[in-house]
Amino acid sequence: MRVLIPILCLILAGSLGHAQAPQTDRLTLAGINVTPHQFSQEMQWRRAPEPALSARTELFVRNDSNDNLRITGPLRFDTASPSDLVAANALAWRDPSWENGFELPAGALRVLRFNGKTPEWGTESNHTLTYKTDAQNDKEILFDIDTPVAWIESIGFLNSPESFRPTKMIVTLRNDLDENLQLLSCQLWLPKDNDSYHTLFPSYSPSDLQTWNADKNVPAKELTGFTINTQPLPLTYMALEVVLKKDPQSEPMSLWANIKIRPSSFDVSGGWTANKVKDKMSMTNEEYLKTLAILHVNTGQIEEVDGFTNNNELYAKYPMKRFNRLGDRQRYDTDAMLPTIHAVEFLGEPQYGGGKPVPPQDVFDKLAPYEPWRLPTSVTLSEERTWRYYAGLSDYPHYDAYRVIAPAADAWTKYDRWNGASIRWGAPLETIGSMTRSLRELSRPASIAYWSQGAHDGWGGVLSPRRGSPTPDELRSQAWQGLGNGIMSLYWFNLSMKSLAKFPDLLDPIRRVGREIELLKPILQSATAYRYERIAQDGKPSWDLSSIVHQDSALLVANDLAYSIDEKTRTFQFANRSANFRFELPVWLRNAQVDGGLDCFEIDADGPRPVGYKIDNQGITVQADANQEHLPQARVSGVKVVGIYVVTRDKSLRQKLTEHATELDQREKSLGFDPIGNPDDRKRLQSWVD
Repeated sequence: MRVLIPILCLILAGSLGHAQAPQTDRLTLAGINVTPHQFSQEMQWRRAPEPALSARTELFVRNDSNDNLRITGPLRFDTASPSDLVAANALAWRDPSWENGFELPAGALRVLRFNGKTPEWGTESNHTLTYKTDAQNDKEILFDIDTPVAWIESIGFLNSPESFRPTKMIVTLRNDLDENLQLLSCQLWLPKDNDSYHTLFPSYSPSDLQTWNADKNVPAKELTGFTINTQPLPLTYMALEVVLKKDPQSEPMSLWANIKIRPSSFDVSGGWTANKVKDKMSMTNEEYLKTLAILHVNTGQIEEVDGFTNNNELYAKYPMKRFNRLGDRQRYDTDAMLPTIHAVEFLGEPQYGGGKPVPPQDVFDKLAPYEPWRLPTSVTLSEERTWRYYAGLSDYPHYDAYRVIAPAADAWTKYDRWNGASIRWGAPLETIGSMTRSLRELSRPASIAYWSQGAHDGWGGVLSPRRGSPTPDELRSQAWQGLGNGIMSLYWFNLSMKSLAKFPDLLDPIRRVGREIELLKPILQSATAYRYERIAQDGKPSWDLSSIVHQDSALLVANDLAYSIDEKTRTFQFANRSANFRFELPVWLRNAQVDGGLDCFEIDADGPRPVGYKIDNQGITVQADANQEHLPQARVSGVKVVGIYVVTRDKSLRQKLTEHATELDQREKSLGFDPIGNPDDRKRLQSWVD
């Protein structure tokens, strides 16, 4: 590993040490963040993915002189400009804002972002950044793109009830080394204002950092986190530096991340909820709005809906976050409107692009005008085979993938999943989890979301024996494959009036998933994915075990993979199953078991209930079997589709969730319209489209 010029050494792969004393008129490479490309080995395609991998890279350059520094362009990587490398398909995209030069005040930081497309820009590659200053010859910074051995896994932002601006940061760190790392310090870098977001200054450095495991260690081969309380943060781009060291004698190492600050909010979208039905706009129908409310939908693919968003009384009664182009900055980038906005999204599915993929650089350029805004951007990704090239383009990326009857990017007949049977009407439901894990890792530390298959009237043919939407069990399985693997929002496709009227048997399954999200929001909004394991039985997939964790709790999810094919109806069939699930717990929860004990319970839409379990010094075994008569109100039929469990050191959480479930009951009843439980209201639902 070679020395970095001008003043840094690469201490560990993917991590950089502290700078030496500032040098006059010098640009310093303060740090580097590398996200290696990957793709799932489980997915099947008509054309195989390109096996050669690259990486997404961020260079954190700092002016360590005592004066303003004017960098003149064009900057070059090795012998070519970044734009030339994009044109040559060596890079998928680059941020062009710095390519032709920039000014950097003394002590300020700038992030140079780009995404590779070839192995020459992947891990274990060496490069040179060449730049000029006024009246100076070429200067060089050498940098290595290496596989990281530790990294910032996620950054979340929680706001207080008094302010939309976040006042708490949740940072998780992943240590892939065989030895512990000690947390020394961290530094937030912020711009002076949103319009100068490129130029970052040291802003806040908390003095008393402690990881969740009650010491300052990031254990070997483990994840841990820490929480930072701050003054209200601006909704703009920031950088975070976390300084660690292996032992007292070793040099410090720095982990870096660049992210747009946005309040972490788990939202549930109903998709394209605004449409004409019988020449009337759907969202002016109060019964439809009540139905969306009973399904716990708070977001729609809407911008302005006449008769709804401009009807103050109706909109206040049934608030719905906007998820669309939102191109008027004077209207939407305001304190009053920000709480009503989920994200900017207007590019469709650029990987398809109407038959010809939109190049990642074009996507970057179309989203770039929103970067100074306080709104987060999002992109719909659709093909895991190539979405690594689109990684890092938006603030809050999401994907869509439906596993039965709907159009799909992957090749369903190529999956050898059910004793050699080849089917055209469905794909393995667990590939939702595979895609979630893939996009999550490519996007870190940003959160991701997922379009889940709901009730939609546009799938399937008239003569097809396969129903045109998922069954209740198929719907639940897909949703929880995403939820259990760390999505931050869920978007149903597509809860239009016509769709809900056509598939009324999906109303209660959607409602139940919505209730579970509502109950678990305190965990979902502040947690990060922890572990995943595939369990086989007799050489066949049996269970997917996944977990997400935060400071006080772990959410444990067991997805049933032993479902079968019903060839007559062309549907997947689930049975009640008994099992003992073994989950590893993070070190801070293992320590909590020693210090004061943990509580564990099962949870579903009806609230928490007892479950058998055993905890040891490494993890927990959940006894999800059919013989638990000794546990009052425990499940007596095993697990069907998915088992959901909470392990927590908060001994009051079970009671809080029980009370919250009662509140949800009352909220649903107060709507005064129940097409799930009231036959007359169900007829009213059907009358919308008859």
